[in-house]
Amino acid sequence: MAAARARVAPASRPSQPAAGAAQRTAPATHSGRTGNVNASRNANATSTRTANANVNRNNVNINRGGDVNIQRNTVVRPSPVAYTRAPYRYGGRAYYAARPYAYHRYAPFAFGVGFYPFGAFVATMAATAVAVSWANTNYYYNAGAWYVPASGGYTVVTAPVGATITTLPSGAVVVNPSTNTYYYGGTYYNKTASGYTVAAPVAGTIVENLPEGGEEVTVGERKFVKIGETYYQPIEKDGKQMYEVVEVK
Repeated sequence: MAAARARVAPASRPSQPAAGAAQRTAPATHSGRTGNVNASRNANATSTRTANANVNRNNVNINRGGDVNIQRNTVVRPSPVAYTRAPYRYGGRAYYAARPYAYHRYAPFAFGVGFYPFGAFVATMAATAVAVSWANTNYYYNAGAWYVPASGGYTVVTAPVGATITTLPSGAVVVNPSTNTYYYGGTYYNKTASGYTVAAPVAGTIVENLPEGGEEVTVGERKFVKIGETYYQPIEKDGKQMYEVVEVK
């Protein structure tokens, strides 16, 4: 890849946090689990990999190894429903899912205008961004993406569980009506009295689209899509190609 990285962004960075931005103390955090990747691929699934986003992202540089895990809980919460299917086992790990595996190629979905995927780098922050302070870390949130300051700009990271914002993009969808859980761009939010709070994914949750910034990893004889530290199993539901959050033990 050429040494020079394309850096683009909308208008100038806001000078101070927006009114109502969250100021909270985070709960204890937990590290994510990483499955064993087949020897035919790079066994270090968290190594730095770079790729250019498509033309709709103006060639914003994506660094999949650039997600510095600072006070972010990426552990998948267990399914509230007992599994009726035996787990897929490989490399000493068990991969639990409620629905049968049905492979289809990972085809990243381009979410709305202003959304950048996990790992993307931009030089300046949009004027519409909201500053959020959470777990002693300063974030910016805009159009469904979460950023932390980086050298010369800002990097998109996985959303900090527990942080709250007041609005979601219009494309957000309900994935669990019983818990008022919404999904957009690889992140889950629980609707609360104060807004929308970032939630850890729950095993068994089904989504139709995954964002750019993930990677398809080979685990034994199966392929999963890994977004941050969350594994998704390709499935079919109602004739559609979809993805299910997998619990790894």
